[in-house]
Amino acid sequence: MPFIHVNTNFVPQDMKVLETSVGRFYESPLKSGKWYPSVTTVTGHAKKAFFENWRKKEENQRVLEYCQNRGNNLHEMIEKYLRNDEKFLEKFNLAEKRHFFQVKSDLDKISNIRALEVPLWSDVLGLAGRVDCIAEFDGKLSVIDFKGSTKPKKESWITNYFEQATCYSIMWKERTGERIDQIVVIISCDDGTNQLFVKDCRRYVPSLRETINNYWMDITKNEDLFASHSLLEETREELKKRGVLNGFNS
Repeated sequence: MPFIHVNTNFVPQDMKVLETSVGRFYESPLKSGKWYPSVTTVTGHAKKAFFENWRKKEENQRVLEYCQNRGNNLHEMIEKYLRNDEKFLEKFNLAEKRHFFQVKSDLDKISNIRALEVPLWSDVLGLAGRVDCIAEFDGKLSVIDFKGSTKPKKESWITNYFEQATCYSIMWKERTGERIDQIVVIISCDDGTNQLFVKDCRRYVPSLRETINNYWMDITKNEDLFASHSLLEETREELKKRGVLNGFNS
């Protein structure tokens, strides 16, 4: 049965991208000169040093390339499947297809799709990014995130995944007025298992606020960054006026 796509009042808009030493920034489509860090840049900031050191080891380069390809391929298969593309598996090998079929039963709980791989931003949070999927999951409107993993994740390891999805729920409300309380993370693992996490995003608003504050407190000390990227100066000045971040409401 084909997936139903629901028309909304949200019109996706392309955002200019700026790559920096502290992550990716997007320019707000509605506020020229306001550059916002990506959701993954901010929610992954606490682990940034660890992964930078890990990537420096030559033996990890092949693993990194494999993980990036696995994630890209899984996302492409899922997006095409949800768009009702009958040839969505055509170019993938058996190992890549296996990752898709591990999560297919969870994908089939999705209905009434509002958005797939669209850019979102929040002038309240000062963040931007691309959401995997906004749709109903088991009948409840949700932000849905798709992940690949080498091994199953402990819930305590992936608070940043839940914070990411919480960001998108706030962005969607800001852009459309439609409230989302449920977040869903679907993970396909190399060992042949899959994981499903269904959460109430309101639980992660306090930790998200702390994560955003910590990121900005770190990078506003980075004079070299702002000297190299003058476009970010207006963003920094506004943050200073706010006292780094003046909070937000879910």
